[in-house]
Amino acid sequence: MGSQGAVDGKAVRMARTLEFDYPATLDTATRLFWKSGYIGTSLRDLLKGMGIGESSFYNTLKSKKYAYLECLKHYNETVNRKRAEASLTAPSAASGVRALFRAVLDCLDDPETPSLVCLMAGSLTPEVLAEPELRQYVGGQIATFAAALSARFCADKQAGLLAEDFDPQLVVPVIITYLQGFWRMALVSYDRSRFERQIDFFLTGLGL
Repeated sequence: MGSQGAVDGKAVRMARTLEFDYPATLDTATRLFWKSGYIGTSLRDLLKGMGIGESSFYNTLKSKKYAYLECLKHYNETVNRKRAEASLTAPSAASGVRALFRAVLDCLDDPETPSLVCLMAGSLTPEVLAEPELRQYVGGQIATFAAALSARFCADKQAGLLAEDFDPQLVVPVIITYLQGFWRMALVSYDRSRFERQIDFFLTGLGL
């Protein structure tokens, strides 16, 4: 009887494990963090939104910090990948940057978007950056983006597609900084046509 009970208990745990849809719950958690931020999202919010118990949460995601890190990775593999593809498939670096901004504006226009601030941009807070693992990941992603953008600018400059005095090492940080402010200004007042004019003025001034 005791042996049968142990087997039944194991079967129940396995069934619960099979019912736990990790990709779906990770996507839900990502959207919760995207909407309310790292500090604004409580463990209770996560458990309720993901529809799982506390034990399941700790068995899979370990902690709120680790959950946030996994959500950042998921965000980059889904949302940011689409933006990167829009940029990298463009015929030139200049048109690629403009395609990137169009993809960002499309995201802002999407009624399903949880927040007008990119999850990565929203991670540039003292609370997130105070966590070494989170700071390393966020900083690493920014560096990777900067390196890819710089490499494409350099290639286009060598090909004669950009002016001789165009300096990728100067321009890339300016674009990244502009993007951070761009997200936050959208929170204050967002109008696509106005933002499109500003983006065109900004990129034209950089020689793009």
